[in-house]
Amino acid sequence: MTEIAIAAESPRQEPVIALVAALDRYLLDLYPADTCHLLDIGELEAPDVRFFVARKDGVPVGCAALRVDPSGYGEVKRMFVDPAARGHRIGDRLLARLEEQARAEGLTALLLESGIHQHEALGLYRKAGFAERGPYACYKENGVSVFMEKPLRETVA
Repeated sequence: MTEIAIAAESPRQEPVIALVAALDRYLLDLYPADTCHLLDIGELEAPDVRFFVARKDGVPVGCAALRVDPSGYGEVKRMFVDPAARGHRIGDRLLARLEEQARAEGLTALLLESGIHQHEALGLYRKAGFAERGPYACYKENGVSVFMEKPLRETVA
């Protein structure tokens, strides 16, 4: 039986560094470099970032990060599942873990920037309750980015 575990871990582990590098190659094959907003390993170790690793039978097969913005929202960064490990709902589980962490930290919403060519990722985000929105923070419209948001607190009318 396959065991999937997701835990907060350091990104500075060789198999995890390899996952992040695979994500970089994937994104840079799809989009111009100036439209890729990649956090490097050092940035993933910053105090405002929570980094999670998905392990399948003990082997790292996915990762995701939550960047906590001082204004009170969380940003989904570095979501990736090794293509050879897909089909086990690891992306769903990573995203749910980020949301759990964001709620535990009292964040008001999850925001993210993805790309127009990442159809599976966009479907995952929509299924999880994210809706499209305009650019936020330092992001600008560039023709390839898709900006999404999921409120984490109920609004009272």
